[in-house]
Amino acid sequence: MPKKFNVTGVCIPHLHYMVNTHKQIDTIISDYIDNGSYFTINRARQFGKTTTLYLLEQYLKERYTVIRLSFEAADELFCSLYTFACGFIRKAARELKLLGTAPHLIQQWEQPVSCEFPFSDLDDRITELCSANDKKIILMIDEVDKSSDNQIFLSFLGLLRNKYLEQQQQRDLTFHSVILAGVYDIKNLKLKLHPKDETKYNSPWNVAADFTLDLSFRPEDIAGMLTEYESDYHTGMDTGALGRWIYDYTGGYPYMVSRICLLIEEQVAGSADFPLRKDAWTKEGFLFAIRLFLQDPNTLFDDMVKTLHQYTLLKDRMKDILFRGKRYTYESSSPIISIGIMFGFLKNVDNSVTIANRIFETKMYNLFLSEEELTLANPPESLDDRNQFIVHGMLQMNLVMEKFFEYFEEICGNADEKFIEDEGRRIFLMYLRPIINGAGNYYIEAQTRDRTRTDVIIDYKSRRFIIELKLWRGNAYQTRGEQQLLSYLDYYKLDTGYLLSFNFNKKKKVGIHEIVLDGKRILEVVV
Repeated sequence: MPKKFNVTGVCIPHLHYMVNTHKQIDTIISDYIDNGSYFTINRARQFGKTTTLYLLEQYLKERYTVIRLSFEAADELFCSLYTFACGFIRKAARELKLLGTAPHLIQQWEQPVSCEFPFSDLDDRITELCSANDKKIILMIDEVDKSSDNQIFLSFLGLLRNKYLEQQQQRDLTFHSVILAGVYDIKNLKLKLHPKDETKYNSPWNVAADFTLDLSFRPEDIAGMLTEYESDYHTGMDTGALGRWIYDYTGGYPYMVSRICLLIEEQVAGSADFPLRKDAWTKEGFLFAIRLFLQDPNTLFDDMVKTLHQYTLLKDRMKDILFRGKRYTYESSSPIISIGIMFGFLKNVDNSVTIANRIFETKMYNLFLSEEELTLANPPESLDDRNQFIVHGMLQMNLVMEKFFEYFEEICGNADEKFIEDEGRRIFLMYLRPIINGAGNYYIEAQTRDRTRTDVIIDYKSRRFIIELKLWRGNAYQTRGEQQLLSYLDYYKLDTGYLLSFNFNKKKKVGIHEIVLDGKRILEVVV
C-alpha cells in the first residue's frame, strides 16, 4: 500500500510519510532512559507524544522489557485504590503476554490483590516482577492526564517515587525507567485537580528529570519528509522551499505540519484551481491549504477554543499581545504563562512571551474578531459588500485602504488617543478580514509587532501586499517608518506598499497621500 500523510493516532514509518526523528529518539535513550531516569514528556495536544512512545518502544525492545500502557478511556481504574491496582495489573499483564514473558512470571504478577492493602500488594508485585525478569523493565504510560483528576493517580505517582528512591539506596528493585506522556506536566496535575487552590504545586513526582528536548520539526526535517513523498510521485516540487514555508506557518508543530501536507495531497490536488499534483505542491497550493486548515473544524482548534474559554485571563493576555502589541516578560513560574506554553499557544523568545506560530496566531485573530463582529452595532461595510474590493479575481488594495479611511473617520473620528492606540489595529483587521476571507491569507510579522508598529502581510492569489500600521509620534518617527517599509518591500521584491498612520497631532493632515521613495510607491493613509 502507498504511504499516506497521517494526522490521527500513531504514525507508523512503513505506512506514513514521517519526519525522521532518529536523532531525537537516540537522545532520549542515551540521555534519559539508559541512565534510569523517570521523566514526563509533556507537550501540547497532537504534538507527536504517542508516536514518540511507539518509536521508543521499537528501539528499546531488544534490550529492555517495555510495558507501554495508556490511561485514555480508563476512568474505571480510578474508582478506588483497589480497582486501580487490579486494573493496572491487568493492563500490564496483557502487555507482558504480548511480549512473550515467561508464564510463571505472569502467573505470579496476576495473583489476587488484597482488598485491605491494594497498593502494598502492587508495590510487592512490581518488585517481584523486576527482580525475576531477565531484562530491565521500562514503564511507559500515555495520556496520563486524561483520568488524573483525583487523588488515586497522585497516590500511584507517590508509589513509583518511593520505589525509585528505595532502588537508589539499593533497598528495592523497580522499573528501570518510567516515562509518562500527556499535556499537563506532572507538577501541574494539582492545577488540574484544584484550579482555584493556592497549594497546587505539591507534586509527588519530584524525582523526575526535566525533559527539555525539542520535539518540533525543523525546516530541513520537513523537507526530508517531502523528499520521500517526491521520490514516489515526482511532482517537481521544491522540497526545501516548501519545508521552509510550512515551518514559517507552523513553527514545526507536528500535527500542523502533517495536516497541511495531507490537505495539499487530498483536497488541494484535484481541485478546480490545482487539477494535478504538480500544481498543488507549489506556493499557491500551499497557501490554499493554509486557508482550508484555518476554515475547517479540527480537534486542535476545538481544544484551543475550549482552553481559552476555561482560562479567561490567558485569553485576555493573548488579545493584549495580538491587538495591542504588549510585551510580557517570560517567567516560568507564572501560572498563566505556564498554561499558555503547556498548551503550545505561547513560546519564549529572547525572554519575552509571543504567540507560538502563525497558524495559532491567525486562528486567534479570526476567533477574537469574529466574537467582536457579533457585538457590533455598526459593522464595517466590508462585511456586506466584499465584492467591491475584488475585480477580475484580484484584490484592489488601494480601494481597501480608501474605504477603510472613510469607515474609520465615520466611527472613530472623535476618538481619544488612548482608544486609537489600543483599538486601531483591531479595527483595521476587523475591516480587512472579511474582504480576504476564503480567498487570501493574512498574518502579522511577529518581529515588528509592538505598541507602535505592526506589519500586516497579505497573500492573495499570486500577489503579496504589505501594510505597515504606525502610531504617529513625529516627523522623524514617520520617516523611520517609511524606511522600514521600504526595506520590507526590497526584501519581498515589491514595488508598492501601504502605510496606515494613526496620528494624534492636533494639526494633523488626515487623508490619503501617495509617496514615491527610492523608486517605490507608498500609499499612505493618515487617520
